Amino acid sequence: MKKTLQNTTFLTSATKSSQFPRDEGKEVAFVGRSNSGKSSLINKICRQNSLARVSKVPGRTQAINFFNITDNLRLVDLPGYGFARVPKKVKNQWGVLINSYLENRASLKSVVVVMDIRHPAKLMDQQLLEWCKHHNLPTHVILTKIDKLKKSDAKNKELQVTQDLAEMQLSSIHQFSAITGDGVSKLCKILENCLY
Repeated sequence: MKKTLQNTTFLTSATKSSQFPRDEGKEVAFVGRSNSGKSSLINKICRQNSLARVSKVPGRTQAINFFNITDNLRLVDLPGYGFARVPKKVKNQWGVLINSYLENRASLKSVVVVMDIRHPAKLMDQQLLEWCKHHNLPTHVILTKIDKLKKSDAKNKELQVTQDLAEMQLSSIHQFSAITGDGVSKLCKILENCLY
């Protein structure tokens, strides 16, 4: 799977549902709060530096970005929710776009919810997880930026998140660092199980 991910290419950006690729094959969507590290995570697992656009400014991803692994397998990077330095009208448009994708996309097989381990399980994260649970959609939580904490603190945070989200029926919770590469193998295995 790692070698396949290395061949991932940008497919298209969509700012409205009519621009989505044909709804066939399988997709895994990456969602999370603005600046949680989704783009860095995608770049790391695909072993590419600039496949997904990375910025220190929250809200840089303003469209749904589709990436081809193979012709029928895709990764999907959704705009971040929550705090973002964009006008309210743009935020509202994101909400409509994200809802349209999550509710209607038949090829969506799993959701990866990306959370900064220092600020996990905020209200909007929990609302998204509730939605996934309601729709019986396999959901994985990835706690990013673990390099910002001591290992013992990161482990304690993970245990706390596991307890806080116990009722969400999550498929898994894992730690990840785009800096050190910790968690890459586990995440690649998750994607393999979701897409094959």
